[in-house]
Amino acid sequence: MIIVIKKDATQAEVDHVVEKIKSLGLAVHISKGKERTIIGAIGDESALASTPLEIMPGVEKVMPILKPYKVVSKEFRSEATVIDVEGRKIGGAEVQVIAGPCSVETKELLLDCARKVKKSGARILRGGAYKPRTSPYSFQGLGEEGLKYLAYVKRETGLPIVSELMDPRDTELFCEYVDVIQIGARNMQNFRLLTEVGRVKKPILLKRGLAATIKEFLMSTEYIASQGNTDIILCERGIRTFETSTRNTLDLSAVPVLKAETHLPVFVDPSHATGKWDLVAPLSRAAVAVGADGLMIEVHSDPENALCDGEQSLKPDKFDSLMKDLRAIAAAIGRTL
Repeated sequence: MIIVIKKDATQAEVDHVVEKIKSLGLAVHISKGKERTIIGAIGDESALASTPLEIMPGVEKVMPILKPYKVVSKEFRSEATVIDVEGRKIGGAEVQVIAGPCSVETKELLLDCARKVKKSGARILRGGAYKPRTSPYSFQGLGEEGLKYLAYVKRETGLPIVSELMDPRDTELFCEYVDVIQIGARNMQNFRLLTEVGRVKKPILLKRGLAATIKEFLMSTEYIASQGNTDIILCERGIRTFETSTRNTLDLSAVPVLKAETHLPVFVDPSHATGKWDLVAPLSRAAVAVGADGLMIEVHSDPENALCDGEQSLKPDKFDSLMKDLRAIAAAIGRTL
């Protein structure tokens, strides 16, 4: 249920409405836009059946949210959410690029890569310290040591850090070292993990599951938002189909669909979608053209010897060339990069 507050409502009137909703056992989410303040009453709405909220002071109107995902829907908030990551605005007019190696390997390699992607225009650094791999015998990441390397490189370059969290028990550790917590495709429906990160005060980058529908993707997003954290970045990274020429099938239609359904920013990860470095550039260009708010691109200084996903990583010079193309495309659709 959405309760729209009048423009001239006092804070006391808003507080009174909030207290009334909470007294009925419902959760409250407040969205303050340029024109209106909206209060979302989340939970069993039958509790509101005998409570005429419309007559309460300060209330303009009451409307039901028809979507099964409540807090993340455009019905709840019509204005686009803009997330601030250390001064980088995600979801605004500027298209943001997250770049870096798939996994943290050495401090020296990570620093070299970070300096090069920053010079090319990337604003945020990615790097996996804990790596979910299909085979238990593959490189699994450096763990906490990898997080320390990321923190060191941030101090040296000023780039905020994105890294993937796999276990709820490591949440506190990630909050210490990481600026944006990534939840990977394999954990998109790990509801305990989603609930846990919904309670932290860090932006969350949630990747779409390998076989998830848009509705399932947004319902997972709702698990995070329902706990109070609405700083969520959605990331399309390809879905599993019958096609075998690429690792996954990049669903670029998901970008405008998600932008129509939710107020949250939408990113695209062409590296994991295709699994092939030579397909990353054309699909990155297409993603910006179709309206993505950002990209997540794997870049490695020595992909031939990478411990993880070297075949899909761009070399720094290729990444630099791509960034020039992306600036032109962004400008053509009225955005910056």
